[in-house]
Amino acid sequence: MSKGKVTSFDIAYRAGVSQSTVSRAMSGSPLVSQDTREHILAIAREMNYTVDKSASNLRRQHSATLAVLIFEDPTIDDSLINPFFTTLLGAILKSAGQANYDVLVSFQQFNTDWHAAYLDSNKADGLLLLGYGDYVASQGVLERLAESGTKFVRWGNLQGSGVSIGSDNRQGGYTATRHLLQRGARRIAFIGDCSEHSPEFRERYLGYCDALAEFGIEPDPALQVGVADSMEVMGERATQQLLESGARFDGLFAASDLLAIGSIYALHSAGRSVPDDVAVVGFDDMPVARYHNPPLTTVHQDTKRAGQVMVEAILALIKGEAVESQQMASELVVRSSA
Repeated sequence: MSKGKVTSFDIAYRAGVSQSTVSRAMSGSPLVSQDTREHILAIAREMNYTVDKSASNLRRQHSATLAVLIFEDPTIDDSLINPFFTTLLGAILKSAGQANYDVLVSFQQFNTDWHAAYLDSNKADGLLLLGYGDYVASQGVLERLAESGTKFVRWGNLQGSGVSIGSDNRQGGYTATRHLLQRGARRIAFIGDCSEHSPEFRERYLGYCDALAEFGIEPDPALQVGVADSMEVMGERATQQLLESGARFDGLFAASDLLAIGSIYALHSAGRSVPDDVAVVGFDDMPVARYHNPPLTTVHQDTKRAGQVMVEAILALIKGEAVESQQMASELVVRSSA
């Protein structure tokens, strides 16, 4: 504890909280509970603490920096970053640079107050969120961010708190499944979580159902396999499960390219030809899709444009402008797998 003028760090030490929590308590932020705020204020009064107005104003100045906070995904390597977000990140960095903004990149820490600390410490003027894991579990954090007035834009589902930029997942799922139907497939499997915990995958599943209905086909529960995440190994295991169940299928729509790649591996391992025995379509159009064997038919998400739109949206929010969530078109890229 300092021997001179009492600082917010001294208050934090006495209260057993972080300095950023003290800062938010002093400013009346809703991210701090009433009990914690009263405890901190009582200690501040006891220690004759006064707020340094000039320092407070300095913290409110723009840093010309954005923070990109990425959800930590399980991966087959040590990156812990979904390869789709790597592509999107590159587009964000380029767009931010063109706007003369620096970018901080970090993993999200949903079990702490990491999001508010970026703004309180003047590290960043706004946040860009890539990924969320379990959508239902993430809602509390997003709601607190919105309630506190934090400037943030997220990639993904358009429902929920804050400004969101995302693809038209339902249309993409419809287009992918309709392509399989048009090339003659009638028993089409779907691999991906279609629950409320994964709304983007659920929208892709609903598009799959729309296309089947157009051809007078009822979705067969035996041909839908939910997975915990989008790793290649999950696509492989889901496809093995389908094969071991004895279910007949001549087409397969995977909710991501990684799942589709894992599915193709399982099919090849089982002696099934792609696309002759089973036609496969993915979703994302990651760079690896073009060079896979066979090259993967997939739904393209325009990451270059998405990065531009996300940066434009967060800069508008920082300026105090009204910003609406935006849904971007997707398109099918036909290659050899279907």
